[in-house]
Amino acid sequence: MEIFITFGSAIWLGILTSISPCPLATNVAAISFLAKKINHPKAVLLAGSAYTLGRMAAYAILGVVIITSIAGVPSVANFLQKYMNRILGPLLLVVGLFLLGVIRLNTPGFSLSKEKQESLARSGAKGAFLLGAIFALSFCPLSAALFFGSLIPLALSSKAGIVLPFFFGIGTGLPVMLFAIGIALGVLSASHWFHKIAAVEKYTRKITGVIFVLVGLYFIWNYLL
Repeated sequence: MEIFITFGSAIWLGILTSISPCPLATNVAAISFLAKKINHPKAVLLAGSAYTLGRMAAYAILGVVIITSIAGVPSVANFLQKYMNRILGPLLLVVGLFLLGVIRLNTPGFSLSKEKQESLARSGAKGAFLLGAIFALSFCPLSAALFFGSLIPLALSSKAGIVLPFFFGIGTGLPVMLFAIGIALGVLSASHWFHKIAAVEKYTRKITGVIFVLVGLYFIWNYLL
């Protein structure tokens, strides 16, 4: 049961990352941009799938590299094994407050020139895959908090840690893939998608933030106080 909760948490963090304002706007813009460059629905779906797989692969590979690098240093691994529960409390509390908007952080954004985007779009599935990977690694503050502040600590404290980045990647890909299918079938518009998901995201983010704060306080009470 515990392992299913862990996998489910990784997928949920990925979904929440994907529908957060900054990644959501990027995903909607990217899929819409790819759709404008391609006339055939099957080609749109292929490009959207490649873009989604690029995002999933980027998150999964980055997570595995970080986890294996940390686990490969005995002193760091031993420290985390001994003190991870004490670290998790304050960390989850901070991430929860960040999700609730109590803590704010402004970081410089990442932008890819229009010429580069057009070049990648014209190169078909390979270009779409690369575009997805690039946009995935251009972390916004909220997506960075969810990935580095939640997924990585969760993976480091779990026996199935090395697998969790892949489940996180699946979570980030699900909303994007649904949007790509909708665009390919001609049943969704970018503005309709954006406003619907943005409205849902506000509530899911706040609920997740409250859960993080409560769990963080629980860990602080049990392992620090």
